[in-house]
Amino acid sequence: MTGISVLAEPFSEEFINLLLITGLMTGLIQIVLGIFRMGFLTNLISQPVISGFISAAAIIIIISQISNSLGIKIPRKLSAFNAIGYTIQHINETHIITFGITAFSIAFLLLFRRINKKLPAALLLIILFISLSYFLDLKSYGVTIIGDIPSGFPEFSIPNFNFETIKKLIPAATTLTLIGYIGSVGIAKSFEMKYRNYKVFPNRELIALGIAKVVGTFFQGNLVSGSYSRSAINEDAGAKTLLSSIVVAIIIIFSLLYLTPLLFFLPKAILAAIILVSVLSLIKTKEAIQYFNIRIDDFIVMFVTFSTSLIFNISTGILVGTLLSFAIFQYKSATPHVAELVKLPNTNYYRNIKRFPEGESVSEYSILRFDDQLYFGNASYFKEIIFGHLEKKEKKPKFIILHANNIHSIDSTGIYALEDLQEELTKKEITILFSGLIGPVRDILIRADFFSSDHASKQFMNISDAVNYANTQQDNTPETSSLITQHNTRKLIFFLRKKS
Repeated sequence: MTGISVLAEPFSEEFINLLLITGLMTGLIQIVLGIFRMGFLTNLISQPVISGFISAAAIIIIISQISNSLGIKIPRKLSAFNAIGYTIQHINETHIITFGITAFSIAFLLLFRRINKKLPAALLLIILFISLSYFLDLKSYGVTIIGDIPSGFPEFSIPNFNFETIKKLIPAATTLTLIGYIGSVGIAKSFEMKYRNYKVFPNRELIALGIAKVVGTFFQGNLVSGSYSRSAINEDAGAKTLLSSIVVAIIIIFSLLYLTPLLFFLPKAILAAIILVSVLSLIKTKEAIQYFNIRIDDFIVMFVTFSTSLIFNISTGILVGTLLSFAIFQYKSATPHVAELVKLPNTNYYRNIKRFPEGESVSEYSILRFDDQLYFGNASYFKEIIFGHLEKKEKKPKFIILHANNIHSIDSTGIYALEDLQEELTKKEITILFSGLIGPVRDILIRADFFSSDHASKQFMNISDAVNYANTQQDNTPETSSLITQHNTRKLIFFLRKKS
């Protein structure tokens, strides 16, 4: 609404018309994105980001229900933190009866949940308090009730729009497309992760949300999206399949046609209690603890997303959390893990010397493992780490064995880094040996003529073969058959491809 309010007076006829047009545009964009299978974009949002903004959304929902729970009139435009501050300052204005109804309702729902979660506790509570409100006239005691609800179905209408209007609404529609979709899929994925017995299909979600928005536009429907509170209530009630949505739709239709006079007497505190109990499950405290214990960077991403969403808004929280995730990912990719490997006693296994300090090391050669792709983002770091390793050695090794099975990709900058490294090591009379190069990387290096130069580069199938070669060179004996020479490299690649 913020993007539309600058174009028209909020809740005026023009404002509502623009809101409907925005819904139509958003729906059409989502349908197109779904058809072109752009749902994969949600994969760019990490789970800590999803957990962070969903937890924040749950807190915001809880704060939004303070007014109905305590009977304190809180200005609508206040942020979450300001609403809390306002509530504390006006806590003496709490309506005791409203608070009592809320407290009783929460206890009622929690008790029934413990007895038997399948019992329709919320429905029983609604029936009970509609009856009490009607016979005791709770409204006369200051209890806020639902009041008049328009009955029947909305009429079909087509919003008025033109090219200039559409042009002005493009930024708002684009933002709502992404934020609404991310929120909807985020809540779906949170339940997917919780139960792990169904799969979310992002492209289908895009098309479904788009169709709902387009159809809703012609019946004065607000922007349709996945609801945090309603999803939580649905899940809390024990819903398992899409059949629950059909049942809910039928009940809503029946209620609009016949039950609106009865819902007139329902205290808003009852709805607030149902929402409060339901959304508590959306606060991901266990996940936060798990992130803190396992990956502190994931905890930081979740906390920043959570905090930003609360302080500003959900869309800002998602944006900041996603950018932070990418920044952390890029930093790790630019400074990947590098291990010096040593041979475990009485075995042919080579492992990280920091984890196995008892391993056997030889001064004549060093074995290093680079645990990431070699590309423009870490090429300089790659050379620095190897030269830094050599500086720490008391005796200069004659061979550097680069165990490259974890280098799953290489770009032009990475190739240049290897060439520079090889040239510098050659000047230092150090030979670089490669072990475990995977096929795709080896193909790129061959196309770049890396192994056809005069440098003394060699490649081997595994570390043991490279070590054997280094040892034989020390003894001035002929090269072993494990060497993958420049002459038979292409033949080996052809053979491996044929086998695979």
